[in-house]
Amino acid sequence: MITARTQPPTIPRVVLLLESSRASGRDLLRGVAQYAHHHGPWSFYWEPAGLERAWPLLKTLDADGIILRDVEKVSEVLASGIPAVVVGHSRTEIPGLVNVVTDSQAIGQLAAEHLLNCGFRHFGYCGLAQSGIERTPWSQQRGESFERHLSQAGFPTAFFASPATTSKPAKVPWPHERQHLVRWLKSLPKPIGILACNDDRGEQLIEACRAAQFLVPDQVAVLGADNDDLVCGFCNPPLSSVAIGFERAGYESAESLHALMLGRRSAQRKIIAAASHVVTRRSTDILAVEDPSVARALRFIRDRKQGPISVTEVSRAAGLSRRSLEKRFRSSLSRSILGEIRRGRVEHIAQLLAETSLSISEIADQLGFDGPQHIARYFRAGKGMTPREFRQRRAPA
Repeated sequence: MITARTQPPTIPRVVLLLESSRASGRDLLRGVAQYAHHHGPWSFYWEPAGLERAWPLLKTLDADGIILRDVEKVSEVLASGIPAVVVGHSRTEIPGLVNVVTDSQAIGQLAAEHLLNCGFRHFGYCGLAQSGIERTPWSQQRGESFERHLSQAGFPTAFFASPATTSKPAKVPWPHERQHLVRWLKSLPKPIGILACNDDRGEQLIEACRAAQFLVPDQVAVLGADNDDLVCGFCNPPLSSVAIGFERAGYESAESLHALMLGRRSAQRKIIAAASHVVTRRSTDILAVEDPSVARALRFIRDRKQGPISVTEVSRAAGLSRRSLEKRFRSSLSRSILGEIRRGRVEHIAQLLAETSLSISEIADQLGFDGPQHIARYFRAGKGMTPREFRQRRAPA
């Protein structure tokens, strides 16, 4: 049994059972460290290697609080009475604890919107199968959200079904699963946009495309989730990915744990790692639009996202009258030319908010808006929140 200290210490001792092999874990740790830097000091015991391997040692520690992934022995934490925050991976939310969960609904929605905006009309989802050692409710949730938003737009989704296995451990060897992925890819209509449940799966999907001799993104566009720079950069071509605010979630986890260690009820019983935007890299950098005039118009809009442009300018670049281009736009993309201009501008603002330290006023000046109030109204109309609110969803408080 892990035991808690009977007396509150001068410096709390916090145990961290969070892996650091992926950017999501490192960002969570970074957020915890950021909170402790401003509200500590705290003393940490961190086990980055094997979570299960750490349990025998943990029984000897005087822990005042713990932040951990939902490993099999999480019930021991509940029994110990130690204030705890659990980062979800293989389970749904655990009653009685503060839970950190990724926003699978938003991940599916952002992915669907991104691939629709690339002009695709065929879509697929490549998740991870449930097995004895790999329970992945988050993968299923991301796929369901992706399918739901595409269905609302009038398009079906093809799902990859991982091959079953009865071996122990119940995990299909990658060379065998790659063969199944290749067969699945060959069965799909092209061009197609596919969401992978995370960046690791996206890397495997790109490898399977190479084995099947399909060009990425020309025939198969691949989108991941988590935006792990290292994994995305190793892919060939580099992998586009949905960015998720794990650092903010780490900060809020530490904030909740602090309240629990002080004997207060945490204000947050569920902490959301919010999905904010898609970081576009070469794996989805394509306009899958058959109409050449619409493709020219889209290219013109995307090349001029730094400043305001008019519908007349877009029509002229496409070589068509405004009326004719509007009809083709609605037929190809189910939206107007002005709607596409605004959508592209809003996404570019979101990218600058998420990936730079530019102030909102500086972004407004750079993009040709009449000050921060103008850009805030414009952004809210597209995203349902102000630029400040959008930035706060990702950054530590």
